[in-house]
Amino acid sequence: MTLSPIDLPAIEPGTVWLVGAGPGDPGLLTLWALKALQSADIVVYDALVAPSILSLARDGAVLEHAGKRGGKPSKQQPDISLRLVELAQQGLRVLRLKGGDPFLFGRGGEEGIALAAAHIPFRIVPGITAGIGGLAYAGIPATHRDTNSAIAFVTGQASGGALPESVDWDALSKGAPVLVIYMALRNLDAIARRLIAAGRAPDEAVAIISDATLPTQRVIETTLEKAVQDAADAAIEPPALIAVGPVVRLRRELDWIGRLTGLPTP
Repeated sequence: MTLSPIDLPAIEPGTVWLVGAGPGDPGLLTLWALKALQSADIVVYDALVAPSILSLARDGAVLEHAGKRGGKPSKQQPDISLRLVELAQQGLRVLRLKGGDPFLFGRGGEEGIALAAAHIPFRIVPGITAGIGGLAYAGIPATHRDTNSAIAFVTGQASGGALPESVDWDALSKGAPVLVIYMALRNLDAIARRLIAAGRAPDEAVAIISDATLPTQRVIETTLEKAVQDAADAAIEPPALIAVGPVVRLRRELDWIGRLTGLPTP
């Protein structure tokens, strides 16, 4: 049987769906996410949702930006959560659309708790996080039985833009062979220094992935000791994802985008 998004329930008036839009490529949307876009009265979206995904919203839907980007003027999280409550109380069908997955560095937990406190019905729709989808589009497996049986996902930036003080970089360095670091470009120098000081090899493989899964995706292969300079030389800009560990070396065989085009991914 062929499953079509029209077979799925639509957003009900007065409810909120917290939906992951995936890392950027609209082909990575879930059927639930597509259904939400087709039925919402208003789409409250963040800064990492691609325009090609927003274009899938139904005719007449209001698109409201509520993104947060480090170092730039942004709405505060409590204001966004309150806005979702207010819109639902107006009887609207509300889609809160987030890049990646709403529960992985997406603040979806905070918004869900605010909705629950206000007695607003809501649904959680998971999305493909950049740490999985972005690596796959770069030709880097998150795990491989010959290299790692553990992986750690960590944020490289606290809410104010600084390196998160709550992260034990020494323990993290020793605890997982592969690290996937979100929002790390701004603090890459400090992160690389801490990982090397904790025992990671200076020549350990690193991949820097910008605009993951989009046509503008770029992948830089480097090492911990050279990552900062190589990123600067390549003029890499956020959003960018950092992968550290032996799986990066497997890209030589698994760069499927490069194999399709006949050229290595830039």
